[in-house]
Amino acid sequence: MSIQIACKNVSLGYEGSIVTQDLSFSVSSGDYLYILGENGSGKSTLVKALLGLKPQISGEITRGEGVAAGQIGYLPQQTVVQRDFPASVREIVMSGCLSKSGLRPFYTAAERASANAAMERLGITGLAKRCYRELSGGQQQRVLLARALCAAGKILLLDEPVTGLDPKAQVDLYEMIGKLNSEGVTIIMVSHDVGAAMRYASHILHIGSHKQLFFGTAEGYAKSSVGRTFIASEEAENDD
Repeated sequence: MSIQIACKNVSLGYEGSIVTQDLSFSVSSGDYLYILGENGSGKSTLVKALLGLKPQISGEITRGEGVAAGQIGYLPQQTVVQRDFPASVREIVMSGCLSKSGLRPFYTAAERASANAAMERLGITGLAKRCYRELSGGQQQRVLLARALCAAGKILLLDEPVTGLDPKAQVDLYEMIGKLNSEGVTIIMVSHDVGAAMRYASHILHIGSHKQLFFGTAEGYAKSSVGRTFIASEEAENDD
């Protein structure tokens, strides 16, 4: 499988302060990478760097052929304001094509077909004319996934996509994302949900303050000291 993104000895931070350093990992076509770590460990800063929105302090981030920073489909954490956005489902999904259209004030037939295919893929074709803010949280996330697919069908970068969803909606969304991965879409997911990571991930990157703690397969993570410690702490927190 071809490498789509590679980070080598990357250090990240802001305002002269290093958040995490010496990150070295790669993402290959078809991977399902979970990025884990405590709050403040640099996960959000890493997301911005992968999207080309924030330069690294040092090190190198390279992307494979056809994977420019703007060609990564991104699903950020939703805000309350975004959940109340007054547009139709079709309009929101179609907006994923805007990065490709430049100054052109209309969508092409190919872009419309891409939006229809994305809605079909996510099972939301029947919601196309519905107002986005009238949908459930799980339905909204499917709409945003379809939008991200329109933006870039090769790689999806998802930032805590199940936050705020009820347990059933979380499971449904995880299963949908897993299905996309099985169909060849590379997934990079930022999450606190180590249980889901162990169920779905092919690889795990665990980062901590000022250093990388682990990068490897999910099976290797479960056997590592940092993995065992993090899994045990999350299980203890959930039991409280």
